[in-house]
Amino acid sequence: MSTFTTRDGTLIYYKDWGPKDGPVVTFSHGWPLTADAWEAQMFHLASHGFRCIAHDRRGHGRSSQPWDGNHMDQYADDLAELFEMLDLKDVMMVGHSTGGGEVARFIGRHGTHRVAKAVLMGAVPPIMLKTEANPGGLPMEVFDGFRAAYLADRSQFFLEVASGPFFNFNRPGASISEGLIRSWWAQGMMSGHKNAYDCIKAFSETDFTEDLKRFDVPTLIVHGEDDQIVPIATSAMLSSSLVEGSVLKIYPGGSHSLGDTSKEQLNADLLEFARS
Repeated sequence: MSTFTTRDGTLIYYKDWGPKDGPVVTFSHGWPLTADAWEAQMFHLASHGFRCIAHDRRGHGRSSQPWDGNHMDQYADDLAELFEMLDLKDVMMVGHSTGGGEVARFIGRHGTHRVAKAVLMGAVPPIMLKTEANPGGLPMEVFDGFRAAYLADRSQFFLEVASGPFFNFNRPGASISEGLIRSWWAQGMMSGHKNAYDCIKAFSETDFTEDLKRFDVPTLIVHGEDDQIVPIATSAMLSSSLVEGSVLKIYPGGSHSLGDTSKEQLNADLLEFARS
């Protein structure tokens, strides 16, 4: 296992695939998953000569489970330490859902001197929560409901998310994969109990508006038209207007988990963007 220890003593696991001298692509996963959620995309790009790196966010997967630091600033700082430790340069950063917020906060806090391109896929920015400045967002009651269901029976809650809205398996005529459901549940159950609980606040309440305004590299924003977890109208549509020069690509009928339900299309789009 490849790991490193952050300045605050947290052990972070990461995987490093492909040729070490290839152009670098990093992947930031969604809640409450692990780097394994990106394995199809990492295999595809690594097979085409790219060095693909993905870490398990603190409190998730094979990384340690610190009681504190489960917020976007620390997530971004952990990733910055990984970049420094491996001396990564000219990186294409890819983030899904919560990981998209991590990419945005990384650029907001650490700039783009190590970054060449960015991809936000089904990403939570600019902010999920309904506020005066974001009247189209989801009300706090939605996320309070997440927390209540999580505390009541997080195993069952994870199973219901994976069986339904995450992959759009609750849509009429959906082709349901029991394997994907089990993989999502297993990854979720590897997360620390408090870490994943705290992360609900991190992904729902963090405002990335100013972070997005700091993007000064080519940016691809990809979103499923039928994303039930992060509705497109208050995420990708707004983010694309905040990131100057960004390219917005909408997958018709696409789910939240395009890396699984639209795998071939996403793989092709990421490779094309990485090569551009």
